[in-house]
Amino acid sequence: MPAAFDPKLITVVFVLGGPGVGKGTQSALLVEDYGFKHLSAGDLLRAEQAREGSKYGELIRNNIKEGLIVPMEVTLKLVEQAINEAIAAPPSFPEGSHLAAGWQNGKGRFLIDGFPRQMDQALAFDEQVVPSAFVLYFATSEDVMVTRVMHRALTSGRADDNEESLRKRFRTFKETSLPVIDYYIEKNHVEVINGTPPIPEVYASVKAAVVKRLGADF
Repeated sequence: MPAAFDPKLITVVFVLGGPGVGKGTQSALLVEDYGFKHLSAGDLLRAEQAREGSKYGELIRNNIKEGLIVPMEVTLKLVEQAINEAIAAPPSFPEGSHLAAGWQNGKGRFLIDGFPRQMDQALAFDEQVVPSAFVLYFATSEDVMVTRVMHRALTSGRADDNEESLRKRFRTFKETSLPVIDYYIEKNHVEVINGTPPIPEVYASVKAAVVKRLGADF
């Protein structure tokens, strides 16, 4: 069965890294400068969990609480649905903005944050949804990530922003997500970004990676 989307029209960049490494912050900057639609796998799952009548709600809730990965079929379905919705109702841009061209004639550009988190997800997405353009992998120390997430917990309201869930998420990330990153590195499909410096410095590296992979006129 062919993939749901044509990679000539739909550009997908995976944004990977441990909890609190800065994926959301850097994605927001890319949205502003490049017109990407930012899809957070975690946000999609949390929204589905809260949706009244969802048949996946209890399953998602239990997996998130335990720091486990939600079954692949659920996440793939939600991501594909979100891509379709964005293509049907593209983002709006100021009149005359060059960014609108990235959403014309069936085109779309997406950052998928926090996905894929294990090998079967990576392979299934490429085969069933659309092959990704490349991977942005943000790396920093566990100590930095703990500090950032515990600070975020003061205002986030997220059930998994606590130290117990965080340690479980680190363990899951190392066991299941690092092999995915290694797989993509072997395919020369990854740009590794040091997530430790201040935000503007990290973003300069991110922009250089986008230009390298997608071209200066993307």
